[in-house]
Parts: sequence; C-alpha cells; structure tokens
Amino acid sequence: MEFFLDTGIVDEIKEAVDWGLVDGVTTNPSLIAKSGRTQEDVIKEICSLVDGPISAEVISTDKSGMLKEAEQLAKIHDNVVIKLPLTIDGISACKVLSDQNIKTNVTLCFSANQALLAAKNGATYISPFIGRLDDIGHSGMGLIEEIRVVFDNYGFPTQILAASVRHSDHVREAALVGADVATMPISCMKSLFNHPLTTIGLEKFLADHKKASL
Repeated sequence: MEFFLDTGIVDEIKEAVDWGLVDGVTTNPSLIAKSGRTQEDVIKEICSLVDGPISAEVISTDKSGMLKEAEQLAKIHDNVVIKLPLTIDGISACKVLSDQNIKTNVTLCFSANQALLAAKNGATYISPFIGRLDDIGHSGMGLIEEIRVVFDNYGFPTQILAASVRHSDHVREAALVGADVATMPISCMKSLFNHPLTTIGLEKFLADHKKASL
C-alpha cells in the first residue's frame, strides 16, 4: 500500500518526508486555504519535496472550466494529478484528460456505482471517502471492499485511494481489504508508529541498559 499525505501545509510534508514513508500528496481547496498561499505556489513547492503523485483539485463545476484549470495545473509538474469531482461534468472531463494521458483523481466517491463510472472513463485514482460514510452510519470500509471486487472483476487499472481517513484503524482495515493507497493527515500517519507495548518495551530496554552500566 502507498501512503499519501493529505495536507496543504508544506512544513508537515517536510517533516513526514524525513520518515521515508510519503509516496505522494493529496490537496484540496480547503487544505490549500489553510496555508494562506495560492494553489500554484503550494503545488510547485510540494513537487520539489515529493517525487510522487501530487493531487491538485479544480475549482470549476462545469466541464469546460475544469479542463481549462486542468491544463494550467498539469503544466506545473509532470507529477501533478488532476483532482475532479464525481459529477457528470467531472466524469466527462476525466475522459478527456485520460485520453490525453493526464493523470486524474476522481474524488467525493460514496458508492461502487460512482467508482465504476470513474474507472470506465480512465481515472488514475478513485477516492472513496470512508470517514464521511462512517459519520452517517454507513460502512466506509464496506465500500472499499465493493470497489475492489468490481475493479478486479473487470481488470480496471484505476487505483483505489482510501480518503477521509481518520485514524490508524482505517489504514489497517483499508490495507486488509485491498486499497491501493491511503491518504491521511500527518496526525494519522504519526499514530501508525504507536503501540503501548513498544513504548513499554523501549523503556524497559533503556532501564536495563542503565542498570548494566552502573
């Protein structure tokens, strides 16, 4: 499984890159807004830090506007992936961009039917929002499982990118059911290191070493 960092804060990316675990980055207008900078400036800097897919989202809601924005975003760097909403216009734009060999990430997916549409139009990634489904009493992980079956049934190369990841259990469960990628905030990525027995074990080792050195 690949790990993407879900952020628009460059300092967070610099910190996580040092761990050697960051395969890519996903951003959105809300995350970019927190940085107080323009999307182009942020994406350029992220591309200089991470040699992997960097998702940059369009703002337009109509197909022509999406394609115009996508053209500008794609010029920033070869690693830029155009993030599109799962709407009729977004899926239509996905087809055009896919035919031009421009990578796409279709976002705000909440059903296997929606994922199927994105895969048929050549999306590079599909982003099911598992946390938001869990919030309304649906099974986000169940959706990942359904999409995995559908894609495997027909050999779609579209990668399943588990999004709206809230905690370490989401990452573990997504890996178990076959998600290709998990994108997460830095707090979640940090939590993957944690286990109380690791902390206790390390404290014991250090205490024993100190005793032996006396």
